[in-house]
Amino acid sequence: MDLFKMFSSKVFSKDIASDRLKLILIHDRSDFEPDFLEMIKSDILKVISKYAEIESGDVEVRLTTKDEYEGNSPALIASIPIKKIRR
Repeated sequence: MDLFKMFSSKVFSKDIASDRLKLILIHDRSDFEPDFLEMIKSDILKVISKYAEIESGDVEVRLTTKDEYEGNSPALIASIPIKKIRR
C-alpha cells in the first residue's frame, strides 16, 4: 500500500531489505571484481580533483540499474560534494 507511505516519513525495513537485495543482484549479474567500485571511485576522484576541490569524506559511488535499456543493465551513480572549482 503506497498510499500509507505518502503520509509517513518512516522507512520500512522491508524497503531497505528490498534495496539491498537489488544491489546484491546487480553486483552478481554484472560480473565485476570485488574491488571494482573502489578502483572506479579512486580514478574518478583523481580526475575531478584536477578541476575542483572536493569533500572526499562524503563521496558515494554505487552501482544500480538503468531501466531504460532492456535487461536492466547496470549504471554507476556517483555523488561527489564539490567545495570549490579550480580556475
